[in-house]
Amino acid sequence: MRRTNRLTELTYRLSQTARVGWFAAHYLAARRIGGPLTPEEEPDFRPSSSVPNRQDLTRELRRLFDTDLENIRNGIYAAPHDMVRNPVELIESSVRFLTDVPKVDRRRLDREYSEVKSQVSQGRYPNYFLQNFHYQTDGYLSKDSAEIYDFQVETLFSGTADAMRRQALVPVYNALKEKDQRRCRLLDVATGTGRFLTFVKDNYPRLPVAAVDLSPDYVSEARRTLRRWRDVLAVQANAESLPFAEGSYDIVTCIYLFHELPPKVRRTVARQISDQLAPGGTFVFVDSLQNGDIDNFDGLLEMFPVGFHEPYYTTYLDEDLTEMFGDVGLELETKTTAFLSKVVTFRKSARNSGI
Repeated sequence: MRRTNRLTELTYRLSQTARVGWFAAHYLAARRIGGPLTPEEEPDFRPSSSVPNRQDLTRELRRLFDTDLENIRNGIYAAPHDMVRNPVELIESSVRFLTDVPKVDRRRLDREYSEVKSQVSQGRYPNYFLQNFHYQTDGYLSKDSAEIYDFQVETLFSGTADAMRRQALVPVYNALKEKDQRRCRLLDVATGTGRFLTFVKDNYPRLPVAAVDLSPDYVSEARRTLRRWRDVLAVQANAESLPFAEGSYDIVTCIYLFHELPPKVRRTVARQISDQLAPGGTFVFVDSLQNGDIDNFDGLLEMFPVGFHEPYYTTYLDEDLTEMFGDVGLELETKTTAFLSKVVTFRKSARNSGI
């Protein structure tokens, strides 16, 4: 079991503090550059539920990083591989992000989120995908979008996105304990830029992994991100129709996808995920908090789709995940919160599998 030394722990604390400060500053800068939360012709938004105060947010943020460090101390996963970042790359990403902010803000205030529909051939993608989610430039369908996405997400979450993603490594660790990683397989559905898989491969370099995303530009970025590791397959495919044989994977992960799917599509994708899992396999779900997960946070969740184009988010907030995945043969095992995200683990029944 890996154990950390004091230098690693000190580096972790300093790097994560600097990370939060860096991205929080960009969030504040974006708010200053931008206009009001809603257009002038719309009434001011007032959430119907209570919102967290600064103390609530600070408590949950500290809990996230304390948990992250405790997992590292206990050898569940390694310290982040990029605690020391290239300053030139950071500055370049900062300039690109801040330059793009006025474009995003214009779409937000104009409530324009369908530009991408005129930029791609119709019929190649489902209609729900052809939107400028978050009002971001090009939606998910350009090289520029893929290259700036991780910086945008970290800014949105004030530098906590990677730490939230890393909590998915805990059920991965539990699933792989006492197993030969070379004989297991992991599938990451809606992989985006492949960021989560960098943490997987950093801890399990011999584990064969597959990455699937609907955007060809994001798949290309994932290939670039993961190029230093072997046994990586990155494929463009729709999560509604995954291109692998049933029962091909011991672990399936899915991070920040389901809140962007229409309710009916969620169930189709849930079925596909279940089909991909071998009997006894593990499904790791990471996505936004839902209503009732943390006291006083429901109002904050209400506000999210007001400032960001998230057309299916409101229905996601009350989605019964246990029932939805239970209907496709996945049994709830664990669930926990991680700041503004939740991590839920399901197991596919091993009955009639010979296990």
